[in-house]
Amino acid sequence: MIRLGGCLCLPLILTSRLLLLAPHTPASIAAANLNRIGSPFTSSSLSAAAVGTAVMRAPPVAKKVNHVMELFGDVRVDDYYWLRDDSRANPEVLSYLKEENDYVDYVMSGTKKFEDELYAEIRGRIKEDDISAPVRRGQYYYYERTLKGKEYVQHCRRLIPGAGAPASVHDIMATGPDALEHVILDENIKAQEHGYYSIGSFKVSPNNKLVAYAEDTKGDEIYTVYVIDAETGVTVGKPLTSVTSYVEWAGDEALVYITMDEILRPDKVWLHTLGSDQSSDRCLYHEKDDMFSVDLQASESKKYLFVASESKNTRFVFYLDILKQDQGLVALTPRINGTDTSVSHRGNHFFVLRRTEELYNSELLVCPLDDPSKTTVLLPHRESVKIQDIKLFEEHLVVYERENGLPKAIVYRLLPISESIERLGDGRAIAFIDPAYSLDPEESQFSSTILRFSYSSMRTPPSVYDYDMDTGVSVLKKIETVLGGFNSSNYVTERKWATASDGTQIPISIFYHKNLVKLDGSDPLLLYGYGSYEVCIDPSFKASRLSLVDRGFIYVIAHIRGGGEMGRQWYENGKLLKKKNTFTDFIACAEYLIANNYCSKEKLCINGRSAGGLLIGAVLNMRPDLFKAAVAGVPFVDVLTTMLDPTIPLTTSEWEEWGDPRKEDFYFYMKSYSPVDNIRPQKYPDILVTAGLNDPRVLYSEPAKFVAKLRTTKTDDNLLLFKCELGAGHFSKSGRFEKLQEDAFTYAFILKALDMIPVPGS
Repeated sequence: MIRLGGCLCLPLILTSRLLLLAPHTPASIAAANLNRIGSPFTSSSLSAAAVGTAVMRAPPVAKKVNHVMELFGDVRVDDYYWLRDDSRANPEVLSYLKEENDYVDYVMSGTKKFEDELYAEIRGRIKEDDISAPVRRGQYYYYERTLKGKEYVQHCRRLIPGAGAPASVHDIMATGPDALEHVILDENIKAQEHGYYSIGSFKVSPNNKLVAYAEDTKGDEIYTVYVIDAETGVTVGKPLTSVTSYVEWAGDEALVYITMDEILRPDKVWLHTLGSDQSSDRCLYHEKDDMFSVDLQASESKKYLFVASESKNTRFVFYLDILKQDQGLVALTPRINGTDTSVSHRGNHFFVLRRTEELYNSELLVCPLDDPSKTTVLLPHRESVKIQDIKLFEEHLVVYERENGLPKAIVYRLLPISESIERLGDGRAIAFIDPAYSLDPEESQFSSTILRFSYSSMRTPPSVYDYDMDTGVSVLKKIETVLGGFNSSNYVTERKWATASDGTQIPISIFYHKNLVKLDGSDPLLLYGYGSYEVCIDPSFKASRLSLVDRGFIYVIAHIRGGGEMGRQWYENGKLLKKKNTFTDFIACAEYLIANNYCSKEKLCINGRSAGGLLIGAVLNMRPDLFKAAVAGVPFVDVLTTMLDPTIPLTTSEWEEWGDPRKEDFYFYMKSYSPVDNIRPQKYPDILVTAGLNDPRVLYSEPAKFVAKLRTTKTDDNLLLFKCELGAGHFSKSGRFEKLQEDAFTYAFILKALDMIPVPGS
């Protein structure tokens, strides 16, 4: 059971503004000096006499159109409000975005060769032809295969010889003539007709004969669901259009799926019988409160589907009995403001994870199927330990917890499935070796004694383990291959604590090459932060990051308030009228790193995406002197204007996250930190801002306005670049190598800002 928006999994469903990187030449300085020159949508040039020996090109200058907004006697003027075009088709707007992209290419043209070399280096670490750890489902192993030179995966399976034998952690997928590989779906073929291609879910029917998959070809996270024959690939029936990627099998002949309203809020749950037309589908539930969204998941036992309706503070659950679909949804947990529940199933019991304002780190309950109100506490609320999630098996319960900022997994043996459950015995904690790490549950078989999980740290590549819950034996099933001479023993990970302005201790995770850093304040450093939605940014591995660390960088994650790393209160103390704690925590981490000789102001770079881009925008306004360069990816920077507009996707559902600025206290508090509203005449560091034209989570116009206003306000000559992907959404381009190109470009920008790009021939 992986909860939407929780720390263990971030599904690509539109319910939050989520979920996650050179030397100045005389020419680039001159170009930066021209940031107030030129007519709208044109890049002006100066004569050689005007700039010495070079003919320079000015950055685009967006025209100003006076747009006045007034509330509570406060007047705001947004000269760039016109940049918002919900149709994404306005020629004037598209022309301006193209001008920005052309300017990026112009400024970075001198480092393009290095960027290409960086891309080749990053790509060279990847084993391009590989397979994922096979997942056992019935008589098949399912896995994904990547091919050399191909952007996308193939979805494959192999028949298991002697599939009736009990599963073991020592099982290995056979590859001989009795277990021929079958390619169910090749995304590379599907993607040929599209500039963007993403499969949001891939669900195999219980009898293994059919597959339902959700396809997005624009990046707007509006999906089409197709059903195909697993053997032949032939399409079964007509596709389901304009849906989310939430789709589950209800037996072998029906699907349950979710659609969205006009502001892209998941609001309706539908039951579809294969072979029927979508127009005749039965609506199981309609959530009319625009503060709530619905989600969907299958129980580990596959006997129930759970439909939940949730806001940021409240969550309640219905169930659908697969064998009694005519009964429709049955209410399981009540709708109580401030109470958050999620449910699993085993035998004659439902297991309920419940959080309230008093029990903020959650408690685990069990109740009989026929009387959900009769609950027994299995794990009580604890002040220092947050129950994050659970996974059920026929004989075991696995509880995922967080303590002292780190994830844990505790395994409990359960009584026989037919017996009532009054208490839990002693649990066994799974041990991990790194001081800071990431732990994620993977798909496991409900009927087995094997728990599968994924583990990594900043120096340990993603590693899939099968854990025997009876014996405690772990077997490594797959570790991501990192080419190019990578040796984890060359790298160091540390967990340190910075002191916030109010005395709170903020955990930070640190990663560097032990032979390349001096730790005397002279090392370059990239500091990453997020700090919203109770999301945990645990320190995990990313191979492309080595291209910085192997050049002497220190990479650091600040686990600031607003995230969920330290429990529910950590989140509560970084939202609503306490949101500024997120920003001051990040600044405190930066100051700690400088004070302890990890870097200096002249070598400190920062990075954040989405709500993390809000973080970057806010701290740039607050302490621009503290940073050398900043990267804000798809940043949520026009907070006040967006949250005042309920027609924008996510606004209504996020009033419980940021506050409702139609109320005076929230209005003025949000205005005090909203990045667009707090740009002022001062010096800013080098800045790179990115956006996706089709992004439904953060409208491209937010970063566009941020950059346009910065250009006409800031007093420095430093770089300010705005790159908008015109064929992508919130998660940038879809191909695996295309994503590496984004990393290479971001790293080239950072290295350019630090004057670390080598001179050709040196």
